Amino acid sequence: MSEAAVLAIALAGGLDVLVGEPPNRLHPVAYLGRLVGPVDRAWSRPRLVGALAAAVIPVLAGSLAWLVVAGALRAGWLAGALAAGLVLFSTTSLRALVETAREVVEVADADPDRARERIPALVGRDPETLSPGELRSGAVESAAENLADGLLAPLLAFVVATRFATAFGATPALAFGAAAAAWVKGVNTLDSMLGYRSKPVGWASARLDDLVMAVPARVAAVAIAIAARRPGAVPDARSWAREPPSPNSGWPMATLAVALGVRLTKPGVYDLNPGAPVPDRETGARAVRTVAGAGVLSMLAGGVMAWP
Repeated sequence: MSEAAVLAIALAGGLDVLVGEPPNRLHPVAYLGRLVGPVDRAWSRPRLVGALAAAVIPVLAGSLAWLVVAGALRAGWLAGALAAGLVLFSTTSLRALVETAREVVEVADADPDRARERIPALVGRDPETLSPGELRSGAVESAAENLADGLLAPLLAFVVATRFATAFGATPALAFGAAAAAWVKGVNTLDSMLGYRSKPVGWASARLDDLVMAVPARVAAVAIAIAARRPGAVPDARSWAREPPSPNSGWPMATLAVALGVRLTKPGVYDLNPGAPVPDRETGARAVRTVAGAGVLSMLAGGVMAWP
């Protein structure tokens, strides 16, 4: 089954390179968002409703992935690998993230209105108040942070769950890996839609996401440091990694800031590596390339980990 897991990772990575994001009308995460949508309203007991949503919705996503891959495996390991690859492709993303961040970095000076139009795809802050340097900073920060939840978290879940299922004799192991990736994507989606201080219904989703992302965020920081050829950037970034409100997102962002010698800032919230300048066009582009390289390294490492 290890060959099937490696093939699934290769298929997911290849489709990301060739296709990027699936069309929204076909994207499973878009349907997952529609499932979360009705939860996002006022409730008399919002924390209870939010806890139920956090318990149920990711399990539904994982169960559907398990059924799809387990069903495909009945036709043979190759069909199962293809199904698992499609699940992993739908739960991971690198090309769309890199392309959007690169565009914002490139046009922030020459066409800041275009950059402000594109950056909401990456960050939630008000783009109208951002300078060109702050627009580039936001794009670079998002690229680093989303490397963790957009790629590494579901990839790690897939590899680890497949390996554990194989080791403990749970079958079909590949279906457990796909289910784990989909479950993690469900957790991330809930947090992205509900996990705000202004939304009591999102409290459980946010806490669950904090727990799930603890390891992937730190692995993303290591991948960024290796891609930037600055392995010492991770310990050097420790003093700033805890500045963002999230206990995890600061690790890849601060590591990238230190590795490239740039300041990454969200005005009024955090200031990472404050003694350095905000990224200019050249360093911003290098930062995006570093994240892309870290993503490729992560996929390759995932393939190696999946092999016996």
